[in-house]
Amino acid sequence: MRQLTVKEYESGQRLDRYLGRYLKEASKGFLYKMLRKKNITLNGKKADGTERLETGDCVRLFLSEETLEKFMGKPEPEVEAPVKKTPEKKELAVLYETTDVVFINKPVGMLSQKAKKEDVSVCEYLVERMVNNGELTREGLRTFRPGVCNRLDRNTSGVIAAGKSLRGLQGLSAMFRDRSMDKYYLCLVHGRVKQDARIRGYLVKDELTNTVKVYSSSSDRTSMIETEYHPLAWGENFTLLEVKLITGKTHQIRAHLASQGHPILGDSKYGNEKVNREFRERFPLRCQLLHSWKLVFPKELKTFPELEGKTITAPLPPAFSRCLQILGISLPS
Repeated sequence: MRQLTVKEYESGQRLDRYLGRYLKEASKGFLYKMLRKKNITLNGKKADGTERLETGDCVRLFLSEETLEKFMGKPEPEVEAPVKKTPEKKELAVLYETTDVVFINKPVGMLSQKAKKEDVSVCEYLVERMVNNGELTREGLRTFRPGVCNRLDRNTSGVIAAGKSLRGLQGLSAMFRDRSMDKYYLCLVHGRVKQDARIRGYLVKDELTNTVKVYSSSSDRTSMIETEYHPLAWGENFTLLEVKLITGKTHQIRAHLASQGHPILGDSKYGNEKVNREFRERFPLRCQLLHSWKLVFPKELKTFPELEGKTITAPLPPAFSRCLQILGISLPS
């Protein structure tokens, strides 16, 4: 018999999903059969699997060790050591955190989520941090994994929101879906943008090339996008923009601004090749100058009262700040 105690970060999920994660090689039919026969119980009572787990709940598995090992399968790499293969460990720059959520200033070059098995992303560093802090056990990774709720391109820096518990993951993800929080970016674009604007377009993604195109009219293949921007400062033939994402699609800001004739400096996919080359000759620039700057939460929040009216701000990376300094551009106070 094995006894499992539900941790705070695991609470809120259904019993059958919890069991499905713990016994990942077992079929649903097997799990429901064990529940019916009371070979798996919840708090000493028969359960049907639809129960929502609470912190401290006791799940007992009246199964042999051989059966448990068979259905648990081999542990995922994160259970053993999420970042053991990295050439050098990086500390996450934490902007704000609670027991349920954490906001991280992602550096340029780090993935938000892994694309390949061997990748190491913000998620792996978050897992390692929580394990080292005693907020999560490696065994607990069988039934719950913390994760990010918004994704930034590898070469885009700034605020990443992540859930440290199931409640945190679900709550933050819901806010990104219903757009109840405001998302602001900073970017340096080519040309002088003189007026505020709210622009609309229709985006199509090419999965093979991982690029998007923006059109002025819709079709069966397009998704409507909206982007709002406000010029903050100017230098030479460049404009520092504050961009507010209304919708949030792949490469939206980069492609949408480029379609308006104002590509982001350093953007190799959607930027102006000649301008980028000239800019790189003057600056040690290796990425696009796009930064996830602020998340602004509404004044009333039932899910996370500690975030009510709060603004999470990520400082610019040194390379971005240096470019602005040389161009004589400063952020308004």
